[in-house]
Amino acid sequence: MDEMQSRPRPKNYLIDMDGVLVRGNQPIPGAPDFLARLLERQAKFLILTNNSIYTPRDLQLRLQRIGLEVPDGHIYTSALATAQFLHAQRPGGTAYVIGEAGLTTALHELGYLLTEHDPEYVVLGETTTYSFERITQAVRLIAGGARFIATNRDVNGPTDTGIVPATGAVAAMISSATGVKPYFVGKPNPLMMRTALNTIDAHSEDSVMVGDRMDTDIAAGTESGMETTLVLTGVTRREEVERFPYRPTRIVDSVADIRP
Repeated sequence: MDEMQSRPRPKNYLIDMDGVLVRGNQPIPGAPDFLARLLERQAKFLILTNNSIYTPRDLQLRLQRIGLEVPDGHIYTSALATAQFLHAQRPGGTAYVIGEAGLTTALHELGYLLTEHDPEYVVLGETTTYSFERITQAVRLIAGGARFIATNRDVNGPTDTGIVPATGAVAAMISSATGVKPYFVGKPNPLMMRTALNTIDAHSEDSVMVGDRMDTDIAAGTESGMETTLVLTGVTRREEVERFPYRPTRIVDSVADIRP
């Protein structure tokens, strides 16, 4: 028996992107080697992000330009999860969308029609150009009976010049105006974990969630029955872990310390 045959089958991995593989526009030290190890072991994995602005191809190119080689089909966004959720609920439905190409493309590809006239859903995603006119239209459509969906509950996000309002903050404004709370699809909703695992034909008991946030990544992995690995290259510090009622399976300094 050769060495590869004697090694145990690798776990499946769901890996958060920002704070785990990249920080801003720079790769986190050790991230390229970690991805190379996953590919060498032929482990099943997906890189996850709650950011719905970009298509997987956009993100693949972004990562490639900073030295992170990610094959096709290994990036999964909250936009994809949202589109798959809506397709499962009402195939070929209609939606009024506030968002960017990542979200509209995902919906189009699963047969959704985007319209301002009596849509079945109002779908809110991330965008850098929130329009008061479009938000007002969303409020009126929801008040008129459209179902309210949001890609993720993050209330702010980092940029090179400081934090900016994110989907959760805008969702709160629309909820305040309508009295209707949205259904959030992205992390920490275990739904995104399950659809991601289904995408790579993996099971939770054989899978690991790797993330830098206790309140989204580790919470979602825990609620999905997965092992969890917290990396300390993002927003969570080691001393903050004890504040939470749940713990990660393991804590490492960075993905450089993970051996698939």
